Amino acid sequence: MKPLDRIIAAAKAAPRRIVLAEGEDPRIVEAALRASRDGIARIILLGSGDIIRQRLLEAGAASEEIRIEDPATSPLAPRLAASYHRLRQSKGVDAHAAAEALRSPLTFAAMMVREDEADGTVGGAVATTADTVRAALQCIGRAPGAALVSSFFLMMLCQPYHVKKGAFLFADCGLVIDPDAAELADIARVSARSYQTLAGVSAKVAMLSFSTIGSASHERVSKVVEATRLAHAADPDLAIDGELQFDSAFVEAVSAAKAPNSPLHGGANVFIFPNLDASNIGYKIAQRIGGASAIGPILQGLAKPANDLSRGCSAEDAYHMIAVTTLQAADMRQPTASFLHGGDGDPKP
Repeated sequence: MKPLDRIIAAAKAAPRRIVLAEGEDPRIVEAALRASRDGIARIILLGSGDIIRQRLLEAGAASEEIRIEDPATSPLAPRLAASYHRLRQSKGVDAHAAAEALRSPLTFAAMMVREDEADGTVGGAVATTADTVRAALQCIGRAPGAALVSSFFLMMLCQPYHVKKGAFLFADCGLVIDPDAAELADIARVSARSYQTLAGVSAKVAMLSFSTIGSASHERVSKVVEATRLAHAADPDLAIDGELQFDSAFVEAVSAAKAPNSPLHGGANVFIFPNLDASNIGYKIAQRIGGASAIGPILQGLAKPANDLSRGCSAEDAYHMIAVTTLQAADMRQPTASFLHGGDGDPKP
C-alpha cells in the first residue's frame, strides 16, 4: 500500500472532528467535501455562513452537508471567549479583548480544539505560518512533557525513478531555527513517534551532519553527537545514530564504507537536520529536484493537533493534511500506544 493510501485508510478507520479555520477559501471547501464524503473526518468550516454556503453550492453540495460555524454569530463564541479570557488574562487580555480575539478564525478554531469542540484544526491556506502557530501555541499549548513545539515534512518517494520508495520524515523544517543539543534530541524523539503514527512502521532516526562518525571535528558536529547521546539515553529502545552524513544514513553501501557499525545500515527513514537552514533547503531540493511529494509543515509537541498549510497549497494538499490531523488526533486519544501500533510497540500488519 502506498504511504498516502495507508494514511487515508487509517483516517477512515477513526474519523475525528477537524475544524478548518479558512472555510471560505474554495480550496478548503473542496478538500472539506472530499474528506467528509470519504469518511476521513467530520468537518467544521469556519467563516461567513453566507459565503461558505455559496461555495458549497458552487461545488455541487447541499448547504447542510458540512457543519458551518461563523465566529461572529456562533453560539459557541461566548463560552470560548470566556475560556480565552481566563487563559490570557495574565497577559493583560480583558473580557472585551477576548471577545474580539475570538472573531479571528484561527483563534476560534484553536479554542474549539482546546474546549473539546473539535479534535484538531488546520489553517494556513490564507494565514501566515506565524499567525497559525501563534494561535495554536496560545490556545492549545504544548503537550505535557514536551520541551518545545517543532515541525516536520512527510516526504513521499513514489516515482518510478526513486531508488527507494515510501514515506520519510524530515525535521525540523519550519519552526526551530537553531536548536541546541537538548532541543535537537527532543525533536528526534518526537519525530520518531510522529513517523510511527503516520507511516505505520518503526522509526530509524538519523542525526544529520556534514560529518560521519568523527570524520570531521567542529562544535556543530559536537552538538549533533550530544543530541544523539541525549535522545538515546532518554529512549534506549529508539533506533538512532549520529552524527551521519545523508548518504551514510540513506545508502546501504555508503553506510558500510563510512559507518560500518551503524545500527541503521543506511536504512534511516527519519532525518533530523541540525538547523532550519539545512532542513528547509534539504526538503525543497528533495521536492523540486528529486520529485518527492512534501506534506507539511506538520506540527508536533502540541497538546492537541493543529497544522499549518502553505499559502500556495492545493485542495489535495489540504485533503492530505486533514487525514494527517485525524491520525494525530486518534493517536492522542490512546496515550499508551500509537494509533497504528499495538501495545507492545510493534507495527500492526
